[in-house]
Amino acid sequence: MDAQESKENLTTTSKSTASSNIHRPLQYMAQNYLLIWVDASIDEEKKDCQDTLTQLKNVINDVKLCTEPNQCIQVLNKFGKEQAFVITSGSLGQHLVPEIHGIPHLDAI
Repeated sequence: MDAQESKENLTTTSKSTASSNIHRPLQYMAQNYLLIWVDASIDEEKKDCQDTLTQLKNVINDVKLCTEPNQCIQVLNKFGKEQAFVITSGSLGQHLVPEIHGIPHLDAI
């Protein structure tokens, strides 16, 4: 089969998906949980940050932002009754994790 015949036998298919307007049941919102997002470059004015916060707040009712490890430690000490989760990364996380690892109400880092 030469190149011309090969091109003629090529079939292209496309798949489209339609979005549905069906209302989904409300997601369960975690009550009595605290999420702390620790990132030196958090900028609440940026759309990407706002979108991420919106998604997080759809799941957990109490989200705190920190740009420094000490802020995170203060928040964890202030909210001693709520189970807490911390999101951090990079060098900030390397310094923060050893400081907060033993906190009893800290559920996950």
